[in-house]
Amino acid sequence: MDTAALQSSWQIVAKSGDDVPLFFYSHLFLSHPELREMFPISMAAQRDKLVGALGSVVSSVDRIEEVVPLIQQLGREHRRFSVVAEHYGAVGASLLATLKHFLGPAWTPELAADWSAAYGLVARTMVEAAEAAADTPAWWSADVTAIERRTLDVSVLRLQPHERYDYRAGQSFAMEVPQRPRLWRYFSPANAPRRDGSIELHVQLVDGGQVSTSIVRSTKVGDTVRLGAPIGTALTLPNDIATDLLMVAGGTGLAPLRAVLEQVDRRWQVTGEAPRVHLFHGVRVSWSLYERELLTQLAHRPWFDYTEVVSDDPSFPGARGLVGAVAARSGDWRGRTALVCGSPAMVEHAVAKLTEAGVTREHIRFESFGAAGDANQSQQEPGRQGDGQ
Repeated sequence: MDTAALQSSWQIVAKSGDDVPLFFYSHLFLSHPELREMFPISMAAQRDKLVGALGSVVSSVDRIEEVVPLIQQLGREHRRFSVVAEHYGAVGASLLATLKHFLGPAWTPELAADWSAAYGLVARTMVEAAEAAADTPAWWSADVTAIERRTLDVSVLRLQPHERYDYRAGQSFAMEVPQRPRLWRYFSPANAPRRDGSIELHVQLVDGGQVSTSIVRSTKVGDTVRLGAPIGTALTLPNDIATDLLMVAGGTGLAPLRAVLEQVDRRWQVTGEAPRVHLFHGVRVSWSLYERELLTQLAHRPWFDYTEVVSDDPSFPGARGLVGAVAARSGDWRGRTALVCGSPAMVEHAVAKLTEAGVTREHIRFESFGAAGDANQSQQEPGRQGDGQ
């Protein structure tokens, strides 16, 4: 299998932009109209997510050992769309038809065979992972038991799963709301697991975001949502962690870090021991500091420091600027484990600034779900939660 040819051919196809998913979905739905109901009513938000994920993953088979966990995760995650083994054949045929259309004369028999073999390997791995998870639910139902409009654009939801839902502080899950069927978006619980099983979510309204807009403006107490399986380990910590922590959050990217803070606080209350933690929370304007009261109270703990960072409000009396830059210059963080959560741009900037300040790359942790998850939102507006648009 010529992996270099796979990668270069995908790069050529990707240059055609939105025409690629348009052709792909047209081919898929014309050849298999029964699959249309598995996708959102409006395809505007879907765009190139599926075909883009397939192209990137399949053309990375030369690093199969590295991408197998992602491929397996994709297989398990797609159970919530009622995807079964037979559907992979239809998707593969449309992917190959799309490649042939955009590559033209460059679509040789050898290249076609390589793409077919690579897709077959990926599809088999996804199917096997999905079948291995068949004894666990494809999704969990949960009731919305409380909603608090915390700011103009941030709502805090309380969910109560119908059945036991196990996750770790710092993880995320995909969620579907009844107002937007088949539009799943990733969110992070803002609390460590509780005895009563309740889950708190921070949701920020995204301009043009179908799901975040629906949640903030239309979701009601009593609505039932669906939750996908918990994923992600980059922001999770063992209960007995001894390494001091630096946390850098943008907007509602605070949510999973707040869950980790709750985990640390529980340990401190029981044992009297906890690592030192300094949290920098960045927003654009001061009234977006939606967890100020709780975090200010938590700062009375001997192990916790909290710094608010505002970028676009010249009247703010505290730290101003981009949160990653402010955090990097505010102390010597070498030896600490840094947890960073926000938009891709915010994370990239914060990681660069922390690295420049002497924090080694292996001590900087952030979540990246790749093809399986939606992109994080912009730093000071919709952080980790939202529509990914």
